[in-house]
Amino acid sequence: MHFQGTSVAANHRGPPHNRKQINNIPLGLVLSCLLLLSLLLLSSGAPPQDSQTGVALTLTPLDSLHSHGSRPRPARLINVQYIVTFAFVCFLYSICQNSYLCSGNCWFLASIGALTSTDEKTKDLINQVIPADQSFSKNYAGIFHFRFWRFGKWIEVVVDDLLPTIDDDLIFVDSKTSKEFWPALLEKAYAKVCGSYADLDGGFISEALMDFTGGVHMEFVLNDEAPAYLWNIMDRAAKSQTLMGCDTYQGESREAVSSEGIVGGHAYTVTGVSKVMSKRNPVHLVRVLNPWGDTEWKGDWSDESSLWDTVSREDRKWREKLDNGEFWISMTNFTKNFETLDICCLCPDFLDRSPGCHWKSQRNFGKWIAGTTAGGSMNNIETFWKNPQFRVRIEELSEDITHEEGAENMLVSLMQNHEKRHRRSQKNYSIGFYIFKVRGESGKFSAEFFNDKTPVAKKSFHNLREVTEFFWLEPGEYMIVPCTKNPGETASFVLSIFSKHETHFEYIDETEENEDDP
Repeated sequence: MHFQGTSVAANHRGPPHNRKQINNIPLGLVLSCLLLLSLLLLSSGAPPQDSQTGVALTLTPLDSLHSHGSRPRPARLINVQYIVTFAFVCFLYSICQNSYLCSGNCWFLASIGALTSTDEKTKDLINQVIPADQSFSKNYAGIFHFRFWRFGKWIEVVVDDLLPTIDDDLIFVDSKTSKEFWPALLEKAYAKVCGSYADLDGGFISEALMDFTGGVHMEFVLNDEAPAYLWNIMDRAAKSQTLMGCDTYQGESREAVSSEGIVGGHAYTVTGVSKVMSKRNPVHLVRVLNPWGDTEWKGDWSDESSLWDTVSREDRKWREKLDNGEFWISMTNFTKNFETLDICCLCPDFLDRSPGCHWKSQRNFGKWIAGTTAGGSMNNIETFWKNPQFRVRIEELSEDITHEEGAENMLVSLMQNHEKRHRRSQKNYSIGFYIFKVRGESGKFSAEFFNDKTPVAKKSFHNLREVTEFFWLEPGEYMIVPCTKNPGETASFVLSIFSKHETHFEYIDETEENEDDP
């Protein structure tokens, strides 16, 4: 009997706890059959080919893999008993140990660091991505499953535990803990979703963080643009169910290391924040993890910094002299050395100090189709009206909700999806959106409506998978128009809104006629 592992989409909001299937066969039944027949799952009947791993793009020479490469199961490599523990785990990036791979999936490694560096309060996030009912001993059949949120839907991904190696060394993600194989299995499942291992070369940490949470993504530009209250937001985020990551500025060469130990063009994990008193002055600190497991910040508040001698013994407990890639850095130096901060969470309630504030989320799906609904930006006024249109009605804000720190009450997210099999073949369009104030009009708005209308808010165009923006919008009715910068570009999209208010969000049917139309 042979079962082939496949990815199964669950078309609902939450994790697909009851929709675990392989080729429409319940996952539990597959596991039972494998155990009954004493078989191990094999996702493919043939040895790994270049098309499966994508190594043709990253391995030199290829004959090294053909002559030495194999896919043993973890049990053959070491006596392993479990798939995951909830202790903090650092990872070795295989490029540090061999020259078979290019160094391009630090964004995914950093996202794994964010997922596993959390404590008990975010255990639900880990269980959501890595179901806990799996091991290499009890009911072991070589079958493992993971969950990812992909373009508005949770999908279940099943893989066998045959891991790519060269001379019994894992080629891709490796763990410093010798019996931890779940990072490699998680990477294999994610590579399957993206097309191949090579499709993990190059990306943004926000992509994987979104795929781990299915919630809301917030990006903060650092340096001079960082809001003064950003550390307070990070502090509240660290105390709730959030994942945080950051990126550095691109250096003169790929992943060049500065004199102070910061890797250029590199993704890091934010693992915590703290406030200490130094010579009676408060200092805001950020704890950052390099997913390589080494190469740390060497400046103020680093492991060897003398500034730790100026704090109390109680505060000194935060200092760890370990060459594990994790370090403390002041908020000032953090905003100078890192370009962006990404925060992903299930719900942005932590943004407000008011316990009565609960953000509500809604989501709509749409598609830009060349020649019909792909009208481009407002620079293309003759076709702009053809874009999909969505109506939003914002109710009055409750009195117990405070207005503080920017006072934004609406977050809008637009994510594009080209539905390509391989992630690297998916070329993102430049996307953005406009928000217009409307006053009770019904039906789709025609070209005449936009001739003399100025949007009350907009998101500038970026060549990214997802763009997001916070706004303050007064109670009333609005129209959101998501679009590509250029007309005639076909792609699916997910438009999501998160609001402090009671909000009504709906697609404006193209078949209806606006009462103001001639």
